[in-house]
Amino acid sequence: MNVIETKLKDVYIIEPAVHGDHRGFFMESYNSLTFREHNIDYQFVQDNHSLSVEKGVIRGLHYQLNPKAQTKLVRVVAGEIYDVVVDIRRNSPTFGQWIGVSLSAKNKHQLLVPQGFAHGFCTTVPNTEVLYKVDEFYSPEHDRGILWNDPAIGIKWPTDQPILSDKDMKHPLLCDADMNFK
Repeated sequence: MNVIETKLKDVYIIEPAVHGDHRGFFMESYNSLTFREHNIDYQFVQDNHSLSVEKGVIRGLHYQLNPKAQTKLVRVVAGEIYDVVVDIRRNSPTFGQWIGVSLSAKNKHQLLVPQGFAHGFCTTVPNTEVLYKVDEFYSPEHDRGILWNDPAIGIKWPTDQPILSDKDMKHPLLCDADMNFK
């Protein structure tokens, strides 16, 4: 497994070891011992699976407030996404900054999104399935979001005509968002 640091502290791109031959491939998508060897030690409690039928679906930007904040380990099992992480820790030197990473069934990369970051993605091909582990259960009363196209953040999404849920269209701007992180 290869762990790649990003400009956002504690956000990592993870390249699992993939063993392929004429039959296909095998990989460990998660192994707590291997992750711990790379100083990534979370107790995941829930797996989530989404299907986006169309290209250009944006889901996000989502996060949960303390004490139900979540760390996510995201991967794609069919299709491809442009995965985005925004630092929403008010006292962080990278507050409001973002990164975008291509995750696909083909590259098998994963993204570790720790607590204190908003997360969202845009599908770049139809019929994309995303799996992600979280270290805290979903809590509707702690569920929050930031508007996907907040100009203060300036995310360069790979679509001009996003397909959004009603909920994601109504999130506040970063400057108005409800946040309580370290």
